[in-house]
Amino acid sequence: MSAGLTSQATPDSRSGRHDGYRATLRRQLVERRLTLSAAECATLSAKICQTLQTHFAQLSARRVAFCWPVKNEPDLRPLMVAWLAAGEPGFAALLPVVVEPGAPLAFRAWTPECELFADRYGIPTPATGEFLLPQALLLPVNGFDAAGYRIGYGGGFFDRTLAALDPAPLAIGVGFELSRVDSIRPEAHDVRLDAMVSEAGVFR
Repeated sequence: MSAGLTSQATPDSRSGRHDGYRATLRRQLVERRLTLSAAECATLSAKICQTLQTHFAQLSARRVAFCWPVKNEPDLRPLMVAWLAAGEPGFAALLPVVVEPGAPLAFRAWTPECELFADRYGIPTPATGEFLLPQALLLPVNGFDAAGYRIGYGGGFFDRTLAALDPAPLAIGVGFELSRVDSIRPEAHDVRLDAMVSEAGVFR
């Protein structure tokens, strides 16, 4: 495990779940990311946006879901604005909509001018518009490992969404190198990413 993450939790053999490990890991990783200054976060986010633009240029003509940045997550809005301005046929920037806690996410188109409201988690969400199916998901991570697994906030929204979408979208994790760990100790419901992008580059 990366330096500074010192959880001693062990797997619970009765339930198959890791007894407290992932909750502790999640908390430590979020706390680590929150130590970034606004300037550091902006610089690292810009590198991630540039990497996505360079290595996933095909996304500029697809329906791409991203997440509104919270708690110092990578800010992908400048990339979405750039792709909107490019005007490639077929492109749409989508934000997730929580329909209900146990259901997969739905998605609506976003532009800088669209009306937003704060959802039940306080995250800005498009207020109106038809639901669209994403062809690619840019997923924020609290942690990621070399096997291609991510750890989020524990709600399971993206795992349920990836399992439900047909055809399956391209799933790309986005996060900072400080979120890299040896293993998140994946469980049966965890869905492997197709690629991971950090300020250091692309990992497949």
